[in-house]
Amino acid sequence: MRIAFLGLGRMGDPMARRLAGAFELAVYNRDVVKAQPFGLLGAKVAGSVREALEGAELAVTMLADDAAEEAITFGSGGLLEVMAPEAVHVSMSTIGIATSARLAEAHAAAGQGFVAAPVFGRPPAAASGQLWILAAGPEAQVARCQALFEALSQGVFPLGERAATAHAMKLAGNSLLVTVVEALSEAFAYGEKAGVAPETTLKILNTALLKSPLAEAYGGAVVRGDFEPAGFALRLGLKDVSLALRAAEALQAPMPVASVLHDRLLAAVAKGYGDQDLAALSRISREDAGL
Repeated sequence: MRIAFLGLGRMGDPMARRLAGAFELAVYNRDVVKAQPFGLLGAKVAGSVREALEGAELAVTMLADDAAEEAITFGSGGLLEVMAPEAVHVSMSTIGIATSARLAEAHAAAGQGFVAAPVFGRPPAAASGQLWILAAGPEAQVARCQALFEALSQGVFPLGERAATAHAMKLAGNSLLVTVVEALSEAFAYGEKAGVAPETTLKILNTALLKSPLAEAYGGAVVRGDFEPAGFALRLGLKDVSLALRAAEALQAPMPVASVLHDRLLAAVAKGYGDQDLAALSRISREDAGL
């Protein structure tokens, strides 16, 4: 299978590395420096989207936001213009549901395939093929992605034929993720003021109450102050919660906790923490507590 992988950021790079050697791979990134090492892995380093898509059966996008996804799809020389009719655009980016629906509609009108397949997991999970994938789109097109999904994940959640459903659930999951980080951050600051070390608080909470890899990963990062390099940048968390709130308003589905989290994330970005890991949200709780 020939795959074009577009976007080599913190998640895209380890995901593409998983595919190198297992598939006939072409990679494209706006900053070509990030793409060059893939030549040593046997991948084709493309200088344009058009070059990357030559002969590709799947065009995978792993981009930062809606604007980047729309630019690479609708822009001059983008996917709509150069993708073969039988090819499938697999959007693994975290984008809004309106954008996802627009992409699905545009590709269908062009006779091309579109599958929404956002992922849960941090860069180490991407590197080891242990992501979780939410997949939605026409059944036959999702089936064509199975080998790709198997190489990248430990499991796939099928969510039906409406592509935007997968992106909706991704936003719901990321809202929960931010909720957990904020709750842990408050508990650590509270415990520290009461004389309990953060690592002890984490051990208690993750043993007696949460027992969650999410709490272990992000709680551990908070305890260690491990904020750089960012596995999931705080500013992207703000972007995702903003998208979730926008979708919730359209769906008339109140998310009051997410509204509070939006302001907490905005405060962290305003203080200059936006390019640090989401775990840096804990800095706001510590500052509020005078620590």
